[in-house]
Order: sequence, then C-alpha cells, then structure tokens
Amino acid sequence: MDFSESQKRYLEGLGRGLAIARAAHGQAPAPAGPDGIAYAAQNRFLARGQALAKEEEAKRARHGLDLWDLIAANAQKGEFPKGTDAFLYRYHGLFHTAPTQNSFMLRLCIPNGILDAERLHALADVAEEHGGGYADVTTRANLQIREIGPRAPLAVLERLAAAGLSSRGAGADNIRNITGSPTAGIDPQEIYDTRPLGISLHHAIVLHRELYGLPRKFNIAFDGGGAVSPLAETNDIGFRAARAATDSGLPADVHFRVEIGGITGHGDFAEDLGVAIGPEQCVHVALAILRVFIDEGDRTDRRRARLKYVLDRMGREGFLAAAERHLPAPLSRLPLTDCEPYPLPRRDAHVGFHPQRQPGRLYCGVALPLGRMTVAQMRAIADIARGFGSGTIRLTAWQNVILSDISTGDQENVRRHLVEIGLSAEASHIRAGFVACTGSAGCKFAAADTKRHALQCMAHLERTVKLDVPVQVHLTGCPNSCAQHLIGDIGLLATRVRAEEDCEIEGYHVFVGGGYAERRSLGREVLRDVPHGELARVLERLFGGYLAERSSASESFQEFTRRQPIEALRALAAPGVPEAA
Repeated sequence: MDFSESQKRYLEGLGRGLAIARAAHGQAPAPAGPDGIAYAAQNRFLARGQALAKEEEAKRARHGLDLWDLIAANAQKGEFPKGTDAFLYRYHGLFHTAPTQNSFMLRLCIPNGILDAERLHALADVAEEHGGGYADVTTRANLQIREIGPRAPLAVLERLAAAGLSSRGAGADNIRNITGSPTAGIDPQEIYDTRPLGISLHHAIVLHRELYGLPRKFNIAFDGGGAVSPLAETNDIGFRAARAATDSGLPADVHFRVEIGGITGHGDFAEDLGVAIGPEQCVHVALAILRVFIDEGDRTDRRRARLKYVLDRMGREGFLAAAERHLPAPLSRLPLTDCEPYPLPRRDAHVGFHPQRQPGRLYCGVALPLGRMTVAQMRAIADIARGFGSGTIRLTAWQNVILSDISTGDQENVRRHLVEIGLSAEASHIRAGFVACTGSAGCKFAAADTKRHALQCMAHLERTVKLDVPVQVHLTGCPNSCAQHLIGDIGLLATRVRAEEDCEIEGYHVFVGGGYAERRSLGREVLRDVPHGELARVLERLFGGYLAERSSASESFQEFTRRQPIEALRALAAPGVPEAA
C-alpha cells in the first residue's frame, strides 16, 4: 500500500521518536547543570511515547551555543551549514537564506532597540565588507544584514564582539531582542522610563544558559506609556507601566501590568494576568514565566509550541499559580479596572520632529523606505545623531529610526542633512504607515515580493489619494506574519494566485480593521487572491471610499471599516468581484 506524504512524515517522525526513546530508556536522568531542565522536558514527551520535533532532536544532540568550532570549520572551507546545523546556526543570529539568497542573514540583538553612533558605524562596516551594503530595520525594532558569504561568519561575529554588539540568541528557539518604548526617557507623556528594565532583562537572559532551551522563539516587550507604541500586546510577555486609579484607594505608585500569550499571527493578543508588580519585579517575573514555558511548552508540534497554547491549556489562574512557584511570594492581584487608562500612543509620532520632555530638545523620526538603509546612510545617520544630538539611534517597530536630544535650534540643519542622503523626517500619511516583511526577495517562506509591491503601492497611492489621517498598511509574505498583517488598518497576506494559462502569480488576501493598543482588534478578511498588479487600485478604492463616506473627519479608517458589513467593504474594494467560496 502507498502512503500519503503526510502519513510518510508522521511515520518518519514516529520512528525518530521511538529510536530516541529506546536510546534514552534506562539512562541516567537529565544532565546536571543549566541544560538539564530542557532535557527533562523532552524526556517527559518521550516517556509518553511521543516523537520530538526534529529541531528538538537537534538541540538534544548538540546545544546551539556550542557551535563555534563548526562555524569556524565551515567558514574555513567556504561551506554553508547542512541539515539541522542550519537551524542551530541561528543561535548565533546567522540564517542561511537559500534558496532565495545563497548567503547568510545576520540578525542582531539590540536591547530596547537603542544603539549609539559608534555601533551603527561598526555595523555599516560589517554590511559593506561582508554583506550586501545595506541593513534593514525589522518589525521588532532590530537590525538585519544580508548577503553575507559562507567564509565570513566568524569574522562577522568577531567584529560584533569587538564593537560591543551581539547576535547571540537572535534566532531559533530563543528569546528575541528585548524591545521597549522607542521614546523611553524622552517622551513627555510616558509613565516610566523602561530602558533600565530592558537592559537588566537582556543581561539576565544572556547569563542564563537554561533560557536557550525553549520550545520555540519568545518575544518580550516593555511599554512605558510613550507616544510610539512598542506593540507590547503582540508579545509573549508584555510589561505595561500603569498607575492605580485615583478612586481605587490604592497607592499611586507606578507598577506594571503583565500580559502574556500575544501572537497575532495565531489570532491572539496578550491576555492581562490580573496582577500588578513593581518595576524591580519585572525581571524575576519574566524568568518565572519562561521557566513554566520551558516545562510546559510543546516539544513535538512546532505549530503549537508557543506560549499561547500553554496558556490555553492551563488557563490564566493555573498558569499564574505555576509561575508563582518560581517566585518567593505570590503576586499582588489588581483588576485592570482599578487602573488609570493607559496613555494613548500617537500613530504619527514615529516620524517628524517632536518636543522631548527635556526643555529645548527634540527628537526626529526619520522615514526609511520600508526599513532599508544603505551603508552610506547608516554612517550619515550616525554622524547626524552624534553631531546634533546625543549620538543615540532608536529603532522602532514601524521600521524607521529616531534621533534624540536634538537642540531646537538645529532642526533645520538636521532636516537638510537628511535630504542630502536621500532621507527625510517628513512623510505622507501613506508612506509613514507602510510596513513590510522581507518577502520573497530574501525569505523562502514568502509567497510574494512584499517590499517591491509595497513601494509600488506607495508610489501609486501618493499620486491618487490625499489622506489627512494616519493609516497603516502591513504586507506580510506568509502566515508567520512577521509584519503582523492582522493589526494593520489594512493587512495584506501574500499568496499564490491562479492566473491564465494555468500558471500562478503573486497576490494577496486583504484584511481590514485591525488595530493595536486601545484599538486592538484583528482585521477581517475582505478579499482573497488579489493579483499583485491589482493591489494598488484596491487600496485606492478603499481609501477613496473611506474619505468619501466617513461620518466625520475624526472617524478613523478602523472605525469606518468596523461599522461596515463585509459585503459593503468587498463591493467598495473590488466592485463586481464575487465572494470567495
């Protein structure tokens, strides 16, 4: 009898699991030391006769942090890693991006998304000497350098270390770079400067080897209440600064709410745990939650190995009780209704010049074309930051940079220097709102060239639509949703569309009405299988209909689309297109 492909994969995995179980039977318990807790978690699945995912098998055979000799040997031979070694390379931030680019992509760890001018200069040198001559700001306020050759990884990692930078844990089943409010410490409306918390947690992670044995990747963010959102509610853990309401009878000291389980690509925002903790507790609470995830996370099915699914299974109170077992005392309960409302983020605060809390100082949000900077622009941005500010560069989840601590008298000088390098602090509501993942130009999972299509749409819309309010359009290349399409005013999920002559072309499914922060909502699907060549006109019709039919100038695009039935939005976006089956 012939087996289907899915049956073959199942039997292959079962065979691997049984082989490992037989090998483990009768052996000593999990090894002592920090690696033991992940090993013990794997053993619990094996004891139940379940097969580990191949990535778990790879981690069990060789820890991803113990790859230095292999990286050196492969670099000497000019070879890329093979098999699951490619997965383990990601522990060092090195991603082999074949077949789209037969090279490495380097992802950094930049805690809080903040670095100084000297380090940006060092990264420009790495991108020029070993990469493609550019870097991309990611949707996690991070930097990536692409087109690194097979002989370069060791030299790149050594250059990073010499500059005080790291890519350790930037990929694979690790805690990604800790993000925070991009305007922390300079924002007039913020409740708490979260920068020290992000740095403390970053170092706690680096120095705890057991935190590199997670079931899957893990995202953590701090939100201090500033004008530029770090999208904490989309993270596995989001710490939000808050104050008790004045009529609650509780002290007005700043505390942090804890939200967990956010993963919008799987249809969920983070859930409030119902507790209030002091700033000094944040690192300890994060480590306790991570310990529960290590113990309880799925080691057999990668699709369900995120924290959300542990929370779904255990329930909020069960999960909280498990986390408290790793803490010296129970956490203080505080209903969300007993807190003051969070300060509202401003959707245009990441671009342009804005006053800081420090008198006479401004910050400047620089509009980048979907996050990309050439090495010449990287060096110039570093020089502008150092020459007119404090030398600080802040990366945002909106794929741009912020230069802080600029004297009000230097605003025009900064503006002029940016224009000289082909950048600007000014951007239309259309251009400032576009976000796009790497796409098929650099990611094998993507079904479309998202960055190219985003640039085409921006150019078309700036000629045809005059938006007077901020809107956000998120293009993502695959269901992993790195660009978080479901939280955009318009979200676009790449797909392959059947065209004439029985061939396939690049296209998108269209979602509308997503949002974050106080407007958190997942977008609703309006259209399927829109060919990429039709995409700009679909967006033009949606925006044109909004401007013509909104109830008032103050009604946001999200509010407009949320009060419309899907049928009306479908007719507006693509008249005459039948509803997909």
